[in-house]
Amino acid sequence: MNQTTTVFVHGAWHSSLHWAATQRALAAHGVPSVAVDLPGHGLTAPVPSGYLRPGQPGLATEPSGVAQLTAEQLVDALVADLAEVRRRSARVVLVAHSAGGGPASAAAERHPDLVDHLVYLSAFVPGGRPRFVEYVAAEENADAVQVPRNGDPEAIGAFRINPLSPDPEEVATIRRAFLNDWPADRPGWRLSLHPDEPLASLTGEYRLTARRWGRVPRSYIRLTGDLALPPATQDLMIAEADRAAPDSPCTVFSLPGGHSPFLTRPKQLAGVLAGIAKV
Repeated sequence: MNQTTTVFVHGAWHSSLHWAATQRALAAHGVPSVAVDLPGHGLTAPVPSGYLRPGQPGLATEPSGVAQLTAEQLVDALVADLAEVRRRSARVVLVAHSAGGGPASAAAERHPDLVDHLVYLSAFVPGGRPRFVEYVAAEENADAVQVPRNGDPEAIGAFRINPLSPDPEEVATIRRAFLNDWPADRPGWRLSLHPDEPLASLTGEYRLTARRWGRVPRSYIRLTGDLALPPATQDLMIAEADRAAPDSPCTVFSLPGGHSPFLTRPKQLAGVLAGIAKV
């Protein structure tokens, strides 16, 4: 059995592919890792039929292929992945980014025996409020850069964005939210994002208890230049989580830069994660 394995969970519109550079950097520290795809994400994720076609016909109205996914299904899949990793690892560090904090927290609530340390990377912590949208709507989040949406989420069954939009302003806003510190002359990031995010990621309820989730040691990596989830919002979630589980407060780290350090500064991120993994 490996002493410690780090498991990476992506955020909204992202996938396991986004962790590759950080995994390589973490391997240089001698820490093995696994990056997983939540249902509705990854290379097999459904995309609207017009998304990759000229003119993107029907993009704002076509029902999403991820419309039926539930919060329970997202958690079920992650629990299964964690159980598989636990079979060969004495210690498991679960790292969640952004919206991935909901399923990650719920997995720890359901099976605290599968997670030895939970790391939130500028991620949703439902310790105080069970739905991510409650923090998105919080006063502390008023200055966040909102990713432009396409269509009515309730009608199409997903939060749909358009990284391949012909509108340069729309693309620039998406980049500013996720990658404000990524060079503008490197447009390849547009190909790696999914257009559709399940409603359950942002609106699903992830209820936690101090007795189960709260007993798992946790860390929070604040991103001080994050425009998608500003530091004030991150600090709000940390504070409310600590009040929900006062016997096991977060250990807090801070890194400079925006919402996606796994792409923009993977070595620096891996250094922090390796320190956590080797405790």
